[in-house]
Amino acid sequence: MNDRMLVAIATLGSAALLGGALLFQYVGGLAPCPMCLWQRWPHLAAILIGLVALALPARIWAALGAAAAATTAGLGVYHAGVEQGWWQGPTTCTAAPIGGLSSQELLDQILNAPLVRCDEIAWQFLGLSMPAWNAILSLGLVMIWGAAFVALGKRSG
Repeated sequence: MNDRMLVAIATLGSAALLGGALLFQYVGGLAPCPMCLWQRWPHLAAILIGLVALALPARIWAALGAAAAATTAGLGVYHAGVEQGWWQGPTTCTAAPIGGLSSQELLDQILNAPLVRCDEIAWQFLGLSMPAWNAILSLGLVMIWGAAFVALGKRSG
């Protein structure tokens, strides 16, 4: 498989995982916790890196794509561990700015905010939660980015 195809597959993989998360949120009604949101940013970075790599093929882009995929995989492992109680997660797991609000506005915000905890499994398939699946699939993307890195080295050398 050539380097451009590998980059395209890795880029589409991150797009699919990010799209899946958005579908779970907006169609499935599963509000994300802050740690879920953390895992989305590296996928967005990998998509942007992949688009640049398709336009300007170079090994650096494949390395950066692999780093982005590895980052979201690591965050997925961390989050899955928090869900399983293997280690402590963040002490606060809701993110809402409170500066400049009156006490009534703050109370309304608290009462109307969905409570999404990072240490509770919202959905699972085959015994694995969404963060665990993100970690596994993202590690696969790391391998695809790595293959693209090797293929790009063969092209230039």
